[in-house]
Amino acid sequence: MYVMRRGTVEKRELRIVAVGDELVAGVGDPRALGWLGRVLARTPQESVTVEPYVLASPKEGTEALAGRWLHEAGKRFDDFHENRLVIGLSGRDIEYGLSTARSRLNLANILDGATQLNIPVFVVGPPPSLDAALNRKLAELNTAFADVTTRRKHHYVDTFSPLQNHEQWRNDVAANNGSPGQAGYGLMAWLVLHRGWYQWLDLPDVL
Repeated sequence: MYVMRRGTVEKRELRIVAVGDELVAGVGDPRALGWLGRVLARTPQESVTVEPYVLASPKEGTEALAGRWLHEAGKRFDDFHENRLVIGLSGRDIEYGLSTARSRLNLANILDGATQLNIPVFVVGPPPSLDAALNRKLAELNTAFADVTTRRKHHYVDTFSPLQNHEQWRNDVAANNGSPGQAGYGLMAWLVLHRGWYQWLDLPDVL
């Protein structure tokens, strides 16, 4: 919402807090931007000011994320900004032996808490690996995450499906010890920008 004061239109003031594992922080990107930095760089600020706060925790699954997000993000939210939450999900729950049902519940608890606080959430799903067996489990987890998010009327971006067989993604991950590099993060950013980022922020689509 714009506020009129002395005949001028004030900018909307946004605070965007991002939580998730190391991919949210862009670890491994030689440009030190990651997907989130690229997305923020493409976010027009003629009508808004954006304060981004990145609260990444290495190798984090949904259990730890559900336990910490509100305590840490709450320190950055206030009553004077439009508060928004970005969640970058990973496939760590598979590594940690969590069931899909438990992963769903953890994400649901985060989203329900944000909804109670009137905080819109933008969820970015886990990207694929190069391991076929792991990808079968990631596909199931991705579907579960998407269902939980959309049922609660928040926004979900599926990075797994479009990147699973994407040659540039696979080459980049292979060249960077299983994690995305500059090209991989660029592909993730493209998906986020083209699949709802501007609409989520109530901004005109500038692509």
